[in-house]
Amino acid sequence: MIDDIKKRALHRSRILQGQLRGIEKMIENEDYCVDIITQSLAVQKSLRSLNKLLVENHLRTHVTDMFDAGGDEREKAMAELLAVFELKNNRGE
Repeated sequence: MIDDIKKRALHRSRILQGQLRGIEKMIENEDYCVDIITQSLAVQKSLRSLNKLLVENHLRTHVTDMFDAGGDEREKAMAELLAVFELKNNRGE
């Protein structure tokens, strides 16, 4: 992984862990549902941010190398990108 992206992705991951622990406590404490939902939506936003970093890293490293290699490697990169795009669209993001 690219060092800067790795650092940012790990930071985002740690934030997500804290957010999820917070939601767990809110559920245990039977906090107001809308407050829990608000926190859950914040986690989803954080996950999107993490995914963006991971896709950026993949494009800047693996995909670039695969395109440079050409042939089957290039086709594999295209298939991976299309699969990620399809997953994203199927989840309504």
